[in-house]
Amino acid sequence: MRRFALALAASSAALSLTACGVVDGVGGSSDAASPRKGDDITVGLLLPDKDTARFEKFDYPLIKKRVADLTGNKGKVLYANADASKAKQSRQFAEMISAEVDVIVVDALDAKAIAPDVQKAKDAGIPVIAYDRLAEGPIDAYVSHDNALVGEVQGRAVVEALGDKARTSKVVMINGSVGDPNTELVKQGALKQLQSSVVIAESYYTKEWSPAVAKANTEKAIKSIGLGNIAAVYTASDGLAGAAIDALKEAGVSKVPPVTGQDANLDAVQRVISGEQYMSVYKSFLLEANNAAEIAVAKVQGRTIEFDALARDRVDSPTQEDIPSMLVPVVALTKDNIKETVIRDDVYTVEDICTPKYEAACQEVGLK
Repeated sequence: MRRFALALAASSAALSLTACGVVDGVGGSSDAASPRKGDDITVGLLLPDKDTARFEKFDYPLIKKRVADLTGNKGKVLYANADASKAKQSRQFAEMISAEVDVIVVDALDAKAIAPDVQKAKDAGIPVIAYDRLAEGPIDAYVSHDNALVGEVQGRAVVEALGDKARTSKVVMINGSVGDPNTELVKQGALKQLQSSVVIAESYYTKEWSPAVAKANTEKAIKSIGLGNIAAVYTASDGLAGAAIDALKEAGVSKVPPVTGQDANLDAVQRVISGEQYMSVYKSFLLEANNAAEIAVAKVQGRTIEFDALARDRVDSPTQEDIPSMLVPVVALTKDNIKETVIRDDVYTVEDICTPKYEAACQEVGLK
């Protein structure tokens, strides 16, 4: 919570600078030669897929609204979703460049594959902000969460759920997509907690974060290990968690073992409430999306002090060092803190979560 407060304070401080007009001074920002524009700007937004519910439901609308707020409704967002296709995202990137948008915010489906497109944007004088996933190539800033911490939070939850039996318990790992740089960060964070604490019986990657692939891999693990021998399933996201749970139930499990997730999707929150999913990782969509919009607008308008106030962290990619970054903190979401996370932040209402199917479970945890 302290880290959450610090992140929020940094964002508020940057907004205060904007309000006071102290934004055009000399700062240590990455590109003093950035073109200075007014409020009539176009932000190109490229998101990777629609299987992850948050992108369409939260990230795009939040970024669109924040850009409008920051520009007196003069700025606009040109949006495209890749539908989990690398080729489609590359075409969309080229279309953004052809449309001469002022800045591109991209959540890369494949960090390495997107690098040539990032370079083309740079050559065209268009800044690129990597969003949620660290893209390769000459990006100007990166806005995401502490992905290694996401994995640590998930791994710790598995160990805590298994308790005294952890050391001899067989755990299946359903990791994310190889092309996503977050996958390795999250996985290594999880292994930091799991490697010496449990028996990792099987470990899989999930092509393009596909739930269908995750379900198939869970079915392989069931055949390999035996349904009754799987003590927990570590899954890297809520979409994968739902698929793994489906596979376990279809195989005839009497009680679903602890399953982890990430993203706090509505169906995952409902599974957490009902006990089918052990936990998710809540990452504030509001903070991440708003910070991305603020950094993008500040970059285009040459507001170096505001940019620096937001992008205080530094990360390295395989092609670039010391990338100005904003890393938003995360929190483990369990049935005990639904009120203090997604409900408090107006992500969902009690009515959204407590549909007739989950009404009894909601009453048990005090959601009314």
